[in-house]
Amino acid sequence: MKMYKEGFVEVTGGRVWYQRFDEGAAGTPLIVLHGGPGSSSYSLQGLKELAKDRPVILYDQLGCGRSERPTDVSLWHVDRFVEELRQIRAALTLDEVHILGHSWGTTLAAAYCLSEPKPNGVKSVIYSSPCLSAPLWEQDQRRNLKKLPLDVQETIKRCEENGTTESPEFQAAIEVFSKHFVNRLEKNPEWLENRPRDYRNPEVYNIMWGPSEFTVKGNLKTFDCTASLKEITCPTLYTCGRYDEATPETTEYYSSLTPNSKFHVYENSAHMPYVEEEREYMQVVGDFLKSVG
Repeated sequence: MKMYKEGFVEVTGGRVWYQRFDEGAAGTPLIVLHGGPGSSSYSLQGLKELAKDRPVILYDQLGCGRSERPTDVSLWHVDRFVEELRQIRAALTLDEVHILGHSWGTTLAAAYCLSEPKPNGVKSVIYSSPCLSAPLWEQDQRRNLKKLPLDVQETIKRCEENGTTESPEFQAAIEVFSKHFVNRLEKNPEWLENRPRDYRNPEVYNIMWGPSEFTVKGNLKTFDCTASLKEITCPTLYTCGRYDEATPETTEYYSSLTPNSKFHVYENSAHMPYVEEEREYMQVVGDFLKSVG
């Protein structure tokens, strides 16, 4: 029996919107942490397909998507988002759970798993296109930039130096970068094209990350949990696209530091394999989840 529920959960700073897909299967629930920061769960809605084996819960983190948007800028730091995840699990009675984070969602997943007191009942974690070290991410983007046409490289560098990352020329250069390293589809599915533009919150992104992908100036600047990955002992799966801004080399490095982990590359994807190679993504994630319960 297919069941769908949506609603709000009270968290520190406001209310977050969630949706739960449940087809009555007995598998351990999967909770999905979207990228950003300040993005939304909208592009990850295809993961509801996994509800044939287990409940799937998606939510928009506070400040973006369909969640409330408080104006208190002191809320935008990783520890509060970790607290938010604890509060959502408690409110939705998710005693045992699998966690899938994508991009910034992997930062949050790792910070949560490594937080004190250590969370109970985390049966596995999937790090999809991970960012577990801001310094490593920055290095990888510098390498990625060198693969682009020289004029695009120069535009991005100049606009960053001049503080003109809102300019049309910077946005055009970012479009080229995105076609290489974010989403390589010639044409997006119609539902993705229709994503509401106001679901994003640039303020959260700017405070936590900065004005662009390439130079971290926000409060995540020093985030690096690589030295602690050995403490994550539940089964883990690291995945990324072959052309991902979360590079295969760095993703495999994270996997090598994590005791009970597997690693998979989607050969025809960049940073959005859950859209670019949806069928394989669901197969790989679904098989992993079934193998661990």
